[in-house]
Amino acid sequence: MNNLIFLPGASGSTTFWHPLIEKLPPHYQTKIIGYPGFGDTPESFEVKSFEDLTNYVINQMNEESVIVAQSMGGIFAVAAALQKPQLVKGLVLIATSGGINLERFNVQDWREAYRQAFLKYPDWFVTTNTNYEESLSDINVETLLIWGDNDPVSPIQVGQYLNQKFENSMLYVVKNGDHQLAEKHADEVSVQIKTYLEKLK
Repeated sequence: MNNLIFLPGASGSTTFWHPLIEKLPPHYQTKIIGYPGFGDTPESFEVKSFEDLTNYVINQMNEESVIVAQSMGGIFAVAAALQKPQLVKGLVLIATSGGINLERFNVQDWREAYRQAFLKYPDWFVTTNTNYEESLSDINVETLLIWGDNDPVSPIQVGQYLNQKFENSMLYVVKNGDHQLAEKHADEVSVQIKTYLEKLK
């Protein structure tokens, strides 16, 4: 499986993925999907809600691919795996909620800091209440979960919980990894993703 789709977190930063992609073998076709109105991606009149954005992201996926998703991007990855199972051949979910309710976990509330940092971003990105919890067990593609043990936004307990919910998953923990671990620990993360992709063949 040579097509890799990368989904950023709530910042919408497509450059977040560059250090990791540079460490993957060149025969992989990589595509980063930006979110209209976030980061460097121009606004789109089609995207006016979280549901619109979910549809926009899923509509960008039209060939068999493995999805690599960070944080909020994991919600779109899960939606894609549920809506286009024939195209989603694998999932790599990094420090994400995966579309579950995080209230039972001791999670740092990132929303206020996010609003301050990204004043121009639409508010619906932080107020969304998407929940795919009941459907996670319907996803049976090989799933690699990568978490840091020092992430207040998506604590390791979230990764452990998702590892139980997905039918076919494994959890890898990055020591001293925080919420930006895919960028800061790109060497270590790329090794795990390469190993995972080799197994998928």
